[in-house]
Amino acid sequence: MTDGAVQGHDRYGVREQFEENLARGDDVGAAYCVTVDGETVVDLWGGFADAARTRPWEKDTIVNVYSTTKTMTALTALLIADRGELDFDAPVATYWPEFAANGKAGVKVSHLMSHSAGLSGWKETISNDDLYDWEKMTSLLAAQAPFWEPGTAPGYHAITQGYLVGEVVRRITGKSLGTVFREEIAEPLGADFWIGLPASEDHRVAELIPPPAGQSQAEVRKETEVQRNMSTNPGIDVSATKTRGWRGAEIPAAGGTGNARSVAEIHAILANGGVAKGKRFMSEAGCRKALELQVEGRDLVLDTPARFGLGFGLSGGMVPFPNPNTIYWGGYGGSLIIIDMDARTTFAYVMNKMAGTTQGDMRALGLAMAMWTALGMI
Repeated sequence: MTDGAVQGHDRYGVREQFEENLARGDDVGAAYCVTVDGETVVDLWGGFADAARTRPWEKDTIVNVYSTTKTMTALTALLIADRGELDFDAPVATYWPEFAANGKAGVKVSHLMSHSAGLSGWKETISNDDLYDWEKMTSLLAAQAPFWEPGTAPGYHAITQGYLVGEVVRRITGKSLGTVFREEIAEPLGADFWIGLPASEDHRVAELIPPPAGQSQAEVRKETEVQRNMSTNPGIDVSATKTRGWRGAEIPAAGGTGNARSVAEIHAILANGGVAKGKRFMSEAGCRKALELQVEGRDLVLDTPARFGLGFGLSGGMVPFPNPNTIYWGGYGGSLIIIDMDARTTFAYVMNKMAGTTQGDMRALGLAMAMWTALGMI
């Protein structure tokens, strides 16, 4: 089909909400997917993959999901921990000796996972192109002192978290995080999500449409040093997502490319006690590690209440979910993944029309509410 019409299957009657988002212009192109007990019960896509509305959003269209990528990075770390190679309570320097510099010998891997390491940005001025230089980015973080005492408060590590967790994974496995993720999670599941996109897939990537002027993160006034540093060093450049440099680089906190199907089906691992598509990836206990509260309080970067487990936001506070054992995270612009371990469900939404938000917006939450209603949870 070439008219951007909604396609896919929907067992729970949420297509109407999805179609309304497109008809109202809330979305230009988007996809939504839900799994229940490991089965994909909703898989919808529609609209257009570009601002000019010349390319329909197809079944295999993929898009940069910004910080929803963090959940894939966290899952990779949880997988490695589950097989005994990574201890979240161990100092980072156990695996990455250079990291102990400048008073960081006691910083734990759990601090990296929960945005509480005090390394929310780089103290040295960097450019967007520097993000493609793994060695430079990780070496600078290893050398610098924290912005605040690690473990005492959350402060969103918007870009740095991927390099920090990714380098720990690299030191343990000898492989880049994107490689471990691909070989041990994405490929066994046949899941179309990439941390480091091959050039052969560029033709399928939807064009991100930046938020309206005045709404983007980079344009919001920042009051503190920590907030200014995270938002301006380097600033967010949505147009970079169109480049081969960005797509091909491994930026494990923000550079992932995929669709709603891949996001939902990958996180079915966590929702279903470690099993997805008939394959066991982790133990149930290893999955539930993500639920363990690491830090809560007012986030020093986002300036909102936050509750972080190991790699995910937790239910409660500003983000109540129907079931308590629910974890989530979203990406700049609106993408979102919700993983409900009690109901054994995952809800994933991706889009190309961006809103000025870091943790999803009412498009994704409205679809989740429609699904919860259909499941009898609200």
